[in-house]
Amino acid sequence: MLQRLKRLVSRIVAPSASVAPEVETAANALPNDPTLTDAYLSGWFHHDSGELFEGFAISPEDTVLDIGCGDGTYASFCAGRGAEVIFADIDGAKVAAIESMLTGSPARAIQGLVTDANPIPLPDGRANKIIAMEVLEHVEDPAQFMRELVRVAKPGAQFLLTVPDPLGESVQKKLAPAAYFEHPNHIRVFQRDEFEQLILDAGLIIERRADYGFYWSIWWFMFWACKQDLSPPWHPLLESWTTTWGMLLSTPDGPRIKKALDQAMPKSQAIIARKP
Repeated sequence: MLQRLKRLVSRIVAPSASVAPEVETAANALPNDPTLTDAYLSGWFHHDSGELFEGFAISPEDTVLDIGCGDGTYASFCAGRGAEVIFADIDGAKVAAIESMLTGSPARAIQGLVTDANPIPLPDGRANKIIAMEVLEHVEDPAQFMRELVRVAKPGAQFLLTVPDPLGESVQKKLAPAAYFEHPNHIRVFQRDEFEQLILDAGLIIERRADYGFYWSIWWFMFWACKQDLSPPWHPLLESWTTTWGMLLSTPDGPRIKKALDQAMPKSQAIIARKP
C-alpha cells in the first residue's frame, strides 16, 4: 500500500488513450496504478498545482511539520516541493529511514524528531504547514495533542488532519482482530461531529472537509480474509480487487461512481483548518 503511494511522488507517465477525462488528467501526473489514480482523484499528490491534498498546497517557502510521519510518503512530497520538512514519529527507525531517504532531496532543510508529541520538541510558532495523517485515533489525549500542534504552528498556519471514518471502523470492529482497537493501534473512533469539534475547540478555523477512500475500506475488509502480513506480494484476492477498481476508474462514469462511493463509505475523513 505505502510502497505504491511512495512511487506517486517521484514518477510521471503519459496518459492512457481511452479513459475518462478525470482519469486522463490523473494519468498525466502519475504511474499507471489504480491505487495512485484513486489517490489523485481523491485530491492527493497534485504535482501540477503543488497540492499535497486539494486545498493544501506546499511551496519552497513553507516549513512543514509531518507528525506521525510513518514511512514518509507525505514528507517526501513536501521535500520534492522544496519546503523545509520536519518529520516526527515515535519510531526512531522510521525517522532514520526518512532522513536517509530525504538527504539530497530538493528540500530547503530537513529535520527528524523521535517523539511521542507530549510535548513536541519544537519552539512556539515553528511551522506554517502541519500534517497529522491517521494519528489522532492512536492518541490517549487528543485535546492535548491538538494543543501541541497549535503551539508549534505560526499564526495563519494551515493544518491537514485525517482520521478513519466511523462507518468503516464499525465494520472493522466485526472483522479485525481485537488488537486492531487496542494500544498502540486505534484506541478511539471519531464520529464526524466529534472530529470537527476537536479541531474547533483547539481554536482552529475549518476551511474544508472531505471524505475519501472507499477503495481502501473494501481493501481492508478483504485483507482480513487473506491471512497475510501487511506487506507485498499481496494475496490474489487483493490484487483482483485493485484490478477491478482500476477498470471501474477507467470508464467514463468511473470518477463519478468513485465519488459517490467515497461519500457512502469512506476510509478516512479529512479536515483542512487554519490557525487564526
